[in-house]
Amino acid sequence: MKKEILNRAADNIRILAAAMVEKAKSGHPGGAMGGADFINVLFSEYLVFDPSDANWNARDRFFLDPGHMAPMLYAQLALIGKYSINELKELRQWGSPTTGHPEFDIARGVENTSGPLGQGHTFAVGAAIAAKFLAARTGNPGFEKETIYAYISDGGIQEEISQGAGRIAGHLGLNNLVMFYDSNDIQLSTECNEVSNEDTAMKYRAWGWNVIEINGNDVDQIRKALDAAKAEMERPTLIIGKTVMGKGARKADNTSYEHNCKTHGAPLGGDAFRNTVINLGGNPDDPFVIFDEVKALYADRAKALEGIVAERRGEEKAWADANPEKAAEVTTWFENKAPEIDWSKVVQKENDATRNASGAVLAQLAQQVPNMICSSADLSESDKTISFLKQTHAFAKGDFSGAFLQAGVAELTMACCCIGMALHGGVIAACATFFVFSDYMKPAVRMAALMELPVKFIWTHDAFRVGEDGPTHEPVEQEAQIRLMEKLKNHHGRNSVLVLRPADAEETTIAWKLAMENVYTPTALILSRQNINNLPAGNDYTQAEKGGYIVAGSDQNPDVVLVATGSEVSTLVDGAKKLREDGLKVRVVSVPSEGLFRTQSAAYQEEVLPKNVKKFGLTAGLPVNLLGLVGTDGKIWGLESFGFSAPYKVLDEKLGFTADNVYNQVKSMF
Repeated sequence: MKKEILNRAADNIRILAAAMVEKAKSGHPGGAMGGADFINVLFSEYLVFDPSDANWNARDRFFLDPGHMAPMLYAQLALIGKYSINELKELRQWGSPTTGHPEFDIARGVENTSGPLGQGHTFAVGAAIAAKFLAARTGNPGFEKETIYAYISDGGIQEEISQGAGRIAGHLGLNNLVMFYDSNDIQLSTECNEVSNEDTAMKYRAWGWNVIEINGNDVDQIRKALDAAKAEMERPTLIIGKTVMGKGARKADNTSYEHNCKTHGAPLGGDAFRNTVINLGGNPDDPFVIFDEVKALYADRAKALEGIVAERRGEEKAWADANPEKAAEVTTWFENKAPEIDWSKVVQKENDATRNASGAVLAQLAQQVPNMICSSADLSESDKTISFLKQTHAFAKGDFSGAFLQAGVAELTMACCCIGMALHGGVIAACATFFVFSDYMKPAVRMAALMELPVKFIWTHDAFRVGEDGPTHEPVEQEAQIRLMEKLKNHHGRNSVLVLRPADAEETTIAWKLAMENVYTPTALILSRQNINNLPAGNDYTQAEKGGYIVAGSDQNPDVVLVATGSEVSTLVDGAKKLREDGLKVRVVSVPSEGLFRTQSAAYQEEVLPKNVKKFGLTAGLPVNLLGLVGTDGKIWGLESFGFSAPYKVLDEKLGFTADNVYNQVKSMF
């Protein structure tokens, strides 16, 4: 009887999914219909969550990778009361919570925004790491019992990021991670055999996964596989479920519409929809119905969850009673508040590279922020996250007592893992690589910005001054790209990313302070490889918290304002000395974050960059980096080509990033 009811519930999901897409006149019904059996068994028998408290820290989590299967997720969540029937009817409409692809909403049971294939299941890897870390760091038994479930499709398996996620999860032995692979052999345009003939099971076994192959539409096999996955103590588990795209679908002539590419990305349409609903046991004239027996199934599950959750919360309370200080600390970790940090303990070397200055900060953060995890893409010695690592140790299979993830050469995977940690909650995540390789990470940065997650992105080797490594390693256009994210607002009206390029070692400390205080958006820290002279004595670095400010030693009522970010500010300081020898009054302005600067009052902005004064900008990237600050009436010296291979001081001379050229360019304006 239970199997019959479960099959009925899966058919209910199929009907609702098809009906949502049909009413919206767009969407993806086929995959949702094929995956209904697995998600129904998972939610009705395995997923542990608190129906009365969506934010329970130690809940199991379900991460959907193929966001186009949103109708399946919404239909399933409707069965547990997270969405109303009327909300299902509003799929893809203005103001509706049932968006075209799911958007992060814990209250609704949506644990991640998904859409770009491959990222969703990698978030799950990060969440599994976070759960292991929190269990090891706190001793809270809730985190130890937590299971992270992921759902992936043929497309997600093909995305290159799946290699990084699979490798890391297997290497770390994330036995708290269970992933269902919906293997229906159908893509949007083709059948999968037209683009791939790989042995996916063998691939994951090679990465150290426990692999189980089943009929993904069979309740008994799904249950058996999940039981085996839960019993696995050493490895993450991949359940390869062979499913039927468009399961139960019928064409207008009532022949089978299953295993058909056309059901992937379009409504079934007209008579095909009607025939499908009838075939699945519904009423095509009133398809938006939750069957009574399905309501009863999930009412029983809700009651069972009360007992399961009560037992687990009881264990957590016993732990909290025995460890009151630790329990209070964990509570604050999940409140997404900025940690308390004694910044006076950060001691910077004079005239140091800002990557080294960042390392000095990271050493203190490792000691002062116990819920911070740092990661590097095989560059810890160069990006100076080694300073954090020296205060702890890297994660290893069976040991998550450290706080460092060695991600290997997998920048996008690393970024998505850190996003997954942030999605889990209770963890502050930071990751690092060379700035030029931020290109690999842009899709993840965008997702972090969309979900408003405060991941810290550390990018070093910030300009053509990488030097001898040549143009492949010299970021030129990257700063312009990431600074566009400062101009893009999130749905709460904030700059979607805080971008900071500090001018010297001391300003780097301020930049990190801003990063750690920013709990609303991702932060990007852009740092130099080469040493940078400190700004003039007496510089008020606290002013950097405004995003842009007047550097010490500037003249009153200036004839010209010199503007830059990062290492170029010190070059302007040197150029200003030469200009003053000619009697010019000069102001130097450092703008580590234009986005932050533009949030200041109009009066302050005018005070720093007066409208009727000539302006000159210097940037090691594209001139457009400073266009919003200098304006079209000013002059900007930047780099308008790829870089070159040579020692960085030679490049400074050849490319005009010298005090003499600053002098010459400014003089030509008068």
